[in-house]
Amino acid sequence: MGLRPHLSTRRAAGVASTTLALLLSTAAAGVVPAAAAGSAAPGGTCVEPADVHADARVKPGGAAKHEPNELTAAQVRDREADLAAALRERSVARAGAAPLAAITIPVVVHVIQENSTRARGNIPDSMINSQIAVLNQAYAGGTGGAPTAFGFQLTKINRVTNPAWYPIVYGSSAERQMKASLREGGKNTLNIYLGELSDDLLGWATFPQRKLSSSDGVVVLGESLPGGTSTNYNQGDTGTHEVGHWLNLYHTFQGGCGGQGDSVSDTPAEASPAYQCPTGRDTCTATGLDPITNFMDYTYDSCMYQFTPGQASRMLTAWNAYRAA
Repeated sequence: MGLRPHLSTRRAAGVASTTLALLLSTAAAGVVPAAAAGSAAPGGTCVEPADVHADARVKPGGAAKHEPNELTAAQVRDREADLAAALRERSVARAGAAPLAAITIPVVVHVIQENSTRARGNIPDSMINSQIAVLNQAYAGGTGGAPTAFGFQLTKINRVTNPAWYPIVYGSSAERQMKASLREGGKNTLNIYLGELSDDLLGWATFPQRKLSSSDGVVVLGESLPGGTSTNYNQGDTGTHEVGHWLNLYHTFQGGCGGQGDSVSDTPAEASPAYQCPTGRDTCTATGLDPITNFMDYTYDSCMYQFTPGQASRMLTAWNAYRAA
């Protein structure tokens, strides 16, 4: 119970007609959905959020008990205000232009390896192709959740042998140098960095920002890809989770049981991350069991299989605010 359904076929990326209508109406209005709305900063100005990373998914009992740069309530307020301001700016700049509602995201994958062996980071193309298929399935709603507007197209695999960048150490000067040297494309291009990671981390990501940063992208443990050796985390959903952050989703447990939580109204409040697959877990008094099957929690890959309609809407709104050309 609560496990991802087995699917023998993969859907083409896209959205069902009813969901497409919902997403179009939200994006066309040029406003943040009620669940994600934030107030503007005093004086109508918004400061670019200082945080760089959104998340670092951690294995149970890992060395990093809490992800680095965990968002505070103040950081969330700043991000929500910035999203509202970015939407206002885009609505003026793109007056009369139809907002995007179905998006294919170009993906550049950088394989960071110490040498040419699998044990030192040389993940085969077959695993990367499987990861892209998992993203397309998850974001199309093919595993049982809500379909979103997003599909993913692999455009390049870049293999880099550099012991100075292996393992990839979160927040290090080497990580910054690596990304500054390798990142390709504009705001709409997803750069994924694969390799061995520091501190038992499974991955981390950046949130979208109005000004493109060389750090923009997603870092994922290579062996968490489908067919990898990371037990319980080797079906590709670390990638799904981190791309969710790249598209502006918070964790389902953001803010705990109080406040605005993850700024999405249809994900029940959750006091803390869920690990493994604790069916029936209920850590908040608000209506609904903990969303342990949501891609934005911390459960096993086999346990998570869905985004909600509210998350789909929030991602599309943020895309049109930050990443649309």
